Amino acid sequence: MNVYTTKSTVIITCHKRIVPYLEQEVKALGFELEESFVTGVRLFASVNDCIKLNLNLRCASQVLYSLKSFDAHNADDIYRNLVGYTWENILPDPGYFSVTSNVNNETINNSMFANLRVKDAIVDRLREKRGTRPSTGSELTGAVIHLFWKNESAEIFIDTSGDSLARHGYRKIPGLAPMLEALAAATIYATRWDRVSPFINPMCGSGTVAIEAALIATNKRPGLFRTNYAFMHVKGYDESVYLKEKELLQKQIIKVPDLRIIATDYSDKAIENAKKNADAAGIATMIEFKVCDFTLTEIPQDANGIMFVNPEYGERLGDVAALEITYAKIGDFMKQKCGGYFGYVFTGNLDLAKKIGLKAKRRIEFYTSTIDCRLLEYELYKGSRAVPKEIKDVV
Repeated sequence: MNVYTTKSTVIITCHKRIVPYLEQEVKALGFELEESFVTGVRLFASVNDCIKLNLNLRCASQVLYSLKSFDAHNADDIYRNLVGYTWENILPDPGYFSVTSNVNNETINNSMFANLRVKDAIVDRLREKRGTRPSTGSELTGAVIHLFWKNESAEIFIDTSGDSLARHGYRKIPGLAPMLEALAAATIYATRWDRVSPFINPMCGSGTVAIEAALIATNKRPGLFRTNYAFMHVKGYDESVYLKEKELLQKQIIKVPDLRIIATDYSDKAIENAKKNADAAGIATMIEFKVCDFTLTEIPQDANGIMFVNPEYGERLGDVAALEITYAKIGDFMKQKCGGYFGYVFTGNLDLAKKIGLKAKRRIEFYTSTIDCRLLEYELYKGSRAVPKEIKDVV
């Protein structure tokens, strides 16, 4: 079986509450979804299709190509079902592979043991067929085999991604408590931004939200910033397929000459780091960076855009009192300076959000790490507000 051209079940994983935006991305690439669930979507595709998905998706984490499903009561069943599989047709010689897993089985209290049994099965099979032992390790720099095992049902996949796609590859200096790139992209998709009107990002930190906005507006895909994927280390890899897809990424880039993206932060260091990250993403000239208090951020009045802010949540008790003042100032800033805009506040502290003093038009659910978050949308009127422009598709 040539996995590059043979279609099988493909699972694309993502973080919780990002699925609606991942669905739209996958459909926009021309794929038909068979199922959606809490942390991903399922479709039918080849590994060559997975190459396109890996290079284009902003909201995904991993793209997994199914090799085999089977019943497994314990780790020995995992070994027995995999030692007879034709791994010599999947893994190159010589080669290096890693094993990852998602395990929920009552006989296993450490998923690393399940990983070990998968590795043992593959190594034993290849040593029997080739007479040599393949290299293995934890670094996701070569081929990656993934085990999904829940209760007594197991499935083995080629992880065609390797390192998570949720990190887009341009961010060299993350800063303090940075928003994951995939989450930043999803929150932008969730707004009413039309990609041509102003995008204002006070409290920008290391610049992730502003940078993702610039990348989305110009249709620059994550595949432009990454040079190694796990699919490159599976037997039968044809580099010409990858190069053709990467060439398409370049051709799809568009220019938005009058777009204004304004990002501010009170910290000199944060703006310095944000500029470096924007430069690495190739969009530094698109973003107007400025060191200032968020209340002094310029809000262009000649067009109605969006204002997006991601303030601190107050994880330590002593922070809350100070942050109550900050959240109140955010409300005043939106009321006094952002008329005609849609305001968005991303927060993991809804009690603090009450201090904003405005009624949210929408409360969109997200997670960041393990924190239950909301993207709060405020429609900020200035006199009689015009009907907003039609919102474009997310991709």
